[in-house]
Amino acid sequence: MAHFAWSNWTPQELATLCFVRQGDRVLMIRKKRGLGAGKINGVGGKLEPGETERAGIQREAWEELGITLIDPEPRARLHFQFRDGYSLRCTVYVATRFEGEPRSTLEADPLWFDIHNLPFGEMWEDDQLWLARLLDGQRFQGYFLFDGERMLSYLLEWDEGAREP
Repeated sequence: MAHFAWSNWTPQELATLCFVRQGDRVLMIRKKRGLGAGKINGVGGKLEPGETERAGIQREAWEELGITLIDPEPRARLHFQFRDGYSLRCTVYVATRFEGEPRSTLEADPLWFDIHNLPFGEMWEDDQLWLARLLDGQRFQGYFLFDGERMLSYLLEWDEGAREP
């Protein structure tokens, strides 16, 4: 297993991600371009200069799906280091309500999935380690080392005392 010194790590870019849960289903996207094109993921993307995380996730939800998130709640922080030198820190939100009708855009296609049957084979490799617990209300920090799309190592730090209702 590859190791990485996270203590001196600084991300090149900041991003947000949001999974919209309604009952036993979750709204996700199939990304059409950029990092992770073709993969299924939550709505989200890189922050623009000077943009807050909350403003960023709202902008991404509008640009990718044409929806406005009502109650996005930050639940996790993901740290990604790629072997090619690229690094990204991502704050992950969960929302339960939104306005608008999810629609396909140039960025993404909307997809609903049963939370007990998530398409991990079409997602980033790390998602299977944490997504179900995130959707169940748990909070955590994740550290991931990737070589392209292949995960080399990871560390998950769960906040066992913090759980959303």
